[in-house]
Amino acid sequence: MILMVVEHANGKLSKSTYELAAAARHLDSDGGVAALVLGSGVAAVATEAAYLGDQVLVADRPELALYDAELWAAAVAQIAREGEASTILICASRGGREYSPRVAVKLDAPLLEDVFSLQLSEGTLQAERYTFLNRVTETIQAHAPAVVITVKPGAFAAATPASAAAEQFDVDIDLPARRLAVTGRTTDKSERISLTEAEIVVSGGRGVGTPEGFVELVEGLADQLGAAVGATRAVVDAGWRPYSEQVGQTGKTVQPKAYIAVGISGAVQHLSGMNKSKVIVAINKDADAPIFKIADYGIAGDVKEIVPAMLQELRK
Repeated sequence: MILMVVEHANGKLSKSTYELAAAARHLDSDGGVAALVLGSGVAAVATEAAYLGDQVLVADRPELALYDAELWAAAVAQIAREGEASTILICASRGGREYSPRVAVKLDAPLLEDVFSLQLSEGTLQAERYTFLNRVTETIQAHAPAVVITVKPGAFAAATPASAAAEQFDVDIDLPARRLAVTGRTTDKSERISLTEAEIVVSGGRGVGTPEGFVELVEGLADQLGAAVGATRAVVDAGWRPYSEQVGQTGKTVQPKAYIAVGISGAVQHLSGMNKSKVIVAINKDADAPIFKIADYGIAGDVKEIVPAMLQELRK
């Protein structure tokens, strides 16, 4: 059996869960795919997940209302052990990266992290992942009764929901006492699509000149394209944009269908967070900027002249 841990928020499955389902279907042979839903008041989530697996296992508990790495790890390990799961798939989100090593330790299983390719051949699980700032592809193999895997967001195309819903089962889990208390929570309020969910991302660097220039050029272009907004670390460090918009080695990794870099020179730390985008468009006045080496389309010129011209055409 392949155990797929469902990731959700605000009563809906995340895009990464649909990608995880695609990875599970790619690996599945005869054991089937079980989707595990953890949380409180997750009936709607379980119903949606029923179209992605062969069965849905639901742990609807008040204790799981708030995410806790120790509780999630205990629940996933218990269900994996009881179901004799051969593969445990987890989204490589911030939370998934946090609790997946705990699951591996509890199951005495190998952990394959942040993979973007999976193959199963004669009982051997082979995966690929990026290393050295995404410049090197590493091939790894696992030989074990159970393997824990975190799948990189955007690595697989989202699975198409099945025509019929799978059966749902309530499961009993033994949870440890919560040792971590959440004393407060703040949420970035934005009507824009999130970076990890977007098919188009428009990012800006210091080349836009000023915070006002960022709003006019980057946000303006994103508004016309229905895109998410990203930024370089230099822009975030300068206080122009929030950390939640940072793309790069110390920010978020994105793989949209189109990535438009406005006034970004292309430092290696930034490239590591977006160089696997399907199509990359770069606009920069320096024709020798590193960003042009990976761009599919490049425009060498002043962003303050080029972007307004693009906006004028788009508004038509």
